[in-house]
Amino acid sequence: MTSFKEDVLSRRTFAIISHPDAGKTTMTEKLLLFGGAIRDAGTVKGKKSGKFATSDWMEIEKQRGISVTSSVMQFAYKDFNVNILDTPGHQDFSEDTYRTLMAVDSAVMIVDAAKGIEAQTLKLFKVCRMRGIPIFTFINKLDRQGKMPLELLEELEEVLGIQSYPMNWPIGMGKEFFGIYDRYNKRVEQFRTEEADRFLSLDEEGHIAADHPIKQTSHYIEAMDDIMLLNEAGNDFSRGKIDSGELSPVFFGSALTNFGVQTFLETYLQFAPAPQPRTADIGEIDPLNEQFSGFIFKIQANMNPAHRDRIAFLRICSGKFERGMAVTLARTGKTTKVSQSTQFLADDRSTVNEAVSGDIIGLYDTGNYQIGDTITSGKPIFQYEKLPQFTPELFVKVAAKNVMKQKSFHKGIDQLVQEGAIQLYKTVRTEEYILGAVGQLQFEVFEHRMLGEYNSAVRMESIGSKIARWIENEEDIKDSMSSSRSTLVRDRAGKLVFLFENDFALRWFQDKHENIRLYNLMG
Repeated sequence: MTSFKEDVLSRRTFAIISHPDAGKTTMTEKLLLFGGAIRDAGTVKGKKSGKFATSDWMEIEKQRGISVTSSVMQFAYKDFNVNILDTPGHQDFSEDTYRTLMAVDSAVMIVDAAKGIEAQTLKLFKVCRMRGIPIFTFINKLDRQGKMPLELLEELEEVLGIQSYPMNWPIGMGKEFFGIYDRYNKRVEQFRTEEADRFLSLDEEGHIAADHPIKQTSHYIEAMDDIMLLNEAGNDFSRGKIDSGELSPVFFGSALTNFGVQTFLETYLQFAPAPQPRTADIGEIDPLNEQFSGFIFKIQANMNPAHRDRIAFLRICSGKFERGMAVTLARTGKTTKVSQSTQFLADDRSTVNEAVSGDIIGLYDTGNYQIGDTITSGKPIFQYEKLPQFTPELFVKVAAKNVMKQKSFHKGIDQLVQEGAIQLYKTVRTEEYILGAVGQLQFEVFEHRMLGEYNSAVRMESIGSKIARWIENEEDIKDSMSSSRSTLVRDRAGKLVFLFENDFALRWFQDKHENIRLYNLMG
């Protein structure tokens, strides 16, 4: 039997971040394959065969081939217990991804070798930097023609402002991709060879020891020149800089052909951090603290449409979870017993009886939890730091198409809004429903799910982009301040919000009502 401390130190909890199409879902599947969690990786490309990616469970994702919800998958590999959080790749879901990144201890960034750093990768990377979490980089699709490796490293350093240390280096690429020179493990890993011939050992000078045809190729000579340059002028390997998120270890490979993935996984597990302390209102909480605690970073309705269930995803930050234990919800002070809890492999679930710091578990939720809630066992009762909320930029008016179906319309809106991807407002005067979101795709998913999961067709009318501002001194607000250019609404918590037509309307309002103090959520 392992001890509680050994269990916690064996945990590795990370999110995979990338631009859509960089190979994130494929990479997730290959990692699950190594963990023995799945036997058959249905690649995303093979959509027509009906074999969808294991981590994409929602119908709209299957239709579009994108991940729009963060799934969590767990598997054991050697002496480690791994929790992967698969984040939405689509930019319209940055808020969901942002919160997911609050629940991990490190991130794996996947970069398409042909495209380099793309907009969405940069945005998510900034979140990781802000939190100071270690970032490991996998440069994917080496089996296709892409940018030169040195150019990719330069881009990584210049665009992201982070130092890089290549753990391995490609020998050729595209049709002439021979494999990788593994700097860390001091060997060459060959592409598309029998398992017995996969690794070639190096001599003391760092060259392939045996006589091998690969040594005669221009690609090998070029790779050796690059490696000499990296050894002399590149960054030094620094465990401390990896831990603080200042240096990213870089791996080259191809997730689709499953090349370089195992080497990456084994090295990642060695250098990625175990669960880290978390900030709460009573100070830092150590993951080895015996008191159980955690926070809800995501709520997902109808993961199993047959059961109409709702799952709250909990990141355990300290202590040990045991099914049936009594926990207190810090926000309300109410204590309940947790009898239904689950762990995930995409849409396959199993009941979890025990879990420790670093694990992600699902709690069946009947409407008690909100995103950002802290739950603890025993005393003291405390609250982890707030999760960020984004200020929506796009808005639509929404109503039920069928007046007779108001009940299912209200239930659907209520549950989907609690997931945190869309925000709900009501106009102060007419009590019309307005939805706000960071991106257009959120509304499409909302409409699709209202019909599919709640049997409620909705009518949506775009009112375009608005500037939403909350009010510090609500008591000074007068009804007359609301106009067609500055609509006064209430958010779900009952707080007053102005939706301004544009920057000009916002400035005009501020000039006219200097005493009103406005603020926005994170943008």
